Amino acid sequence: MAKKLIAGAAFMAVAALALTGCSGGAADDANNKIDGEVKGEVKFVTWRTDLIQDGTFDKYAEEFHAKYPDATVTFEGITDYEGELRTRLSTENYGDVLGIPNSVQPDQFADYFEPLGQTSDLESTYRFLAPKSYDGTQYGLALGGNANGLVYNTSVFKEAGITELPKSEDEFLADLKQIADKTDATPLYTNYKDGWPLSQWTGNVGAITGNPDALNEMTTQDAPWTEGTDIYAIDSLIFDATSAGLIEADPLTTNWEQSKVDFATGKIATMALGSWAISQLQAAATDNGESADTVGYMTFPASADGTQYAVVGGDYNLGINIHSKVKAAAKAWIDFLLEDSGFTSDQGMVSALLADPLPDNLAGLTDNGVQLLELNAAPAGEESLLTNIADKAQIDLYGNIYRQKLVDIARGAASGDKQSYFDELNAAWADARASVG
Repeated sequence: MAKKLIAGAAFMAVAALALTGCSGGAADDANNKIDGEVKGEVKFVTWRTDLIQDGTFDKYAEEFHAKYPDATVTFEGITDYEGELRTRLSTENYGDVLGIPNSVQPDQFADYFEPLGQTSDLESTYRFLAPKSYDGTQYGLALGGNANGLVYNTSVFKEAGITELPKSEDEFLADLKQIADKTDATPLYTNYKDGWPLSQWTGNVGAITGNPDALNEMTTQDAPWTEGTDIYAIDSLIFDATSAGLIEADPLTTNWEQSKVDFATGKIATMALGSWAISQLQAAATDNGESADTVGYMTFPASADGTQYAVVGGDYNLGINIHSKVKAAAKAWIDFLLEDSGFTSDQGMVSALLADPLPDNLAGLTDNGVQLLELNAAPAGEESLLTNIADKAQIDLYGNIYRQKLVDIARGAASGDKQSYFDELNAAWADARASVG
């Protein structure tokens, strides 16, 4: 799957093709109003299949129904969320409330989703608005937010004799080597086979340099994989850890669900994941007789002028299907999840509400002096530029294909070396910038 950069194409490119020419004009229909009575059955299409299986969403639905007796909520969980939604967005059958897929470009929001208001009116209440705002209109509200970084097993670090968290890539690689020498744990687990965990590394762009415009500046660079940039630092660390034999022995056999148990029981030392994973790993720890305190969280191992940063950003943004017949109830469900359900507190996520405090599980970051950094929105008129360049270059910044090839080269399963691959990425990026204009 990862033998060629062009193979499989970036999911964003595929999605852009799949969504071209759909919908359009539905916003003028008389039914497309959010005001009205809160009644009817709301279908919530969600990526959180685990919260359907464990009954968490059912509990919220009961509380919502108690508040709005004429409205109910049903759930549809999708494992391959992005892939399935790419297909379903070509129809009108994609639920009433759903997480806006990453495949939908900003200039397409109005074709699929109901406007939720002017961004300028909402920014004093909510975090994480920029990604789903277009031309001053807001189309999605984040269900919650996450810090980005790495989970680490505190017991494994203690066994290896590591007493301070790393503040540079060299320190981190030295710690991984120490873990390999003094414990039986896999120092860094990539979850290569499942693929999507490799996309989690991109969430650290901005943390390395402490630059809230780091992603935006990639659109101005012909060679972003050059020493000194965030994306270079991230992919260099993955490559160097892999080439030093500090990842899982056989990346082709990794398993996400099993990795949670293995991490909790000390078989894995570190994984690059958003802070959303903390609660899942804590649950795995307690289910296997370990303390929830086994799960630690740290930012990407880098410092900018003596300060460490962790990027915070929204999870999926909840939007309302523009074809929904129960828009008032759909909006009430979104408001309930964000304001009344306790979802973010239960899940250890950063609340989308500015008035809410940070979750306890991020105390480790603030206790270590890490500054939280929210990235700046793209300049007006350039909301889709980064995605368009990545699509044209066929580099899936938020996917797994190009990083799987990176790992393959580093472990000797594909030809090339770090510099030759970065040269290849830079050439494709430069050509795409010139083409996109």
